[in-house]
Formats: sequence, structure tokens, C-alpha cells
Amino acid sequence: MLIGLIRHGLTDWNAQGKIQGQSDIPLNEEGRNQAKLLARRLQQEPYTWDFVITSGLSRAQESGQIIADALHIPLLDPDSRIAERAFGQVEGRTSAERESLWGIDWHEQELGQEKDDAVRSRALAFLEEIGQTHVDKNILVISHGGLLAQLYTALYEDRFKERIGNLSLTILEKRDERWEPKVYNCLKHLEEAKK
Repeated sequence: MLIGLIRHGLTDWNAQGKIQGQSDIPLNEEGRNQAKLLARRLQQEPYTWDFVITSGLSRAQESGQIIADALHIPLLDPDSRIAERAFGQVEGRTSAERESLWGIDWHEQELGQEKDDAVRSRALAFLEEIGQTHVDKNILVISHGGLLAQLYTALYEDRFKERIGNLSLTILEKRDERWEPKVYNCLKHLEEAKK
């Protein structure tokens, strides 16, 4: 069993450096193009995929729809457990605005953010259920950078620390009770398009 974990495509708030959290910000044109580039890559690689699941946020759903359409596979109903972390008062603010309002340690303050443990718990619950109910399937999951970072921390502790890029692809293979990374945070489909 394989799971392809994908961060949604670029939005205007991503481009402006604003934290989105659970604010429902749509893809921009570049984000749509990124999804098409990843879909093209997935069409050319040896893995076959059975269906796509996304969070309920439109930027993930639209990324998923573009990929599902290109691969001619179903897009299932969204799953709220893979929605982005809620960031409370911080949502919609740039780094400069956050530091101006709350200082450089803003992330350590109580500003309505969802706790790391809560994000990890729901991400792991999703992964465990998918791993048990679809053992003979290969699944693409379109989610969010904050959630994916917490999932990778829960699975691998400090093994992976780099920022999760928009439309990056991570492929995990289930072996017994472990999820082994085959590809991590790969952006070659975007890098090749720039050449």
C-alpha cells in the first residue's frame, strides 16, 4: 500500500507570506498550474493510484480535482481530519505583522492556535484508518503544510525538518505497522518546468 501525501498548490496568501490556517483561500493560477504539473508527473511514473482524498478546504479540493481528473480516478468526499491546523488570531497575517503584534516568539503565545498534539493526533488517526480500510489501494491525499509537517514529526521525530513546499510529493509505503518514506517533499515536477 502506498500513500502519496501532497501539499495543495499555491494561493495568493502563500505568495504574500500570510498564514492561512483554516481560512478558505482558493488556489491562484500558479497553484492550478502546479497541480497540472504534478498530475503530468504522476501519469508518467510507474505507480498507479486508485483515488484521491482531500481536506475540505477549497485549495486542497481544487488541487485534488485537477489531479483526479488527469489520472481518471475518483475524488472521494473530503476528510476534516486532514484540514490545516487552525491558527486563531494569526491567520491572515504576514511574518512582519505577527512580530509587530506579538513579538518574535508569537508562536509560543496563546493566540487560538491548535496545539501540535491535537494536529498530530487527528493526522495519525486518519493515516491509521486509511491503512486499515484500504490495504490493497494506493491513495493520493491532498492536505496542508502545517498538518503534513506535524504528521512527519509524529512518524519520524526529527528525521525530516525542511519546509513542506506547495505541491510537494511524499510517498509512504506501508510495511507491517510502519510507514516507510520512498519519496520525501519532492518538487522535481516544478523544478523541471522552470528549465
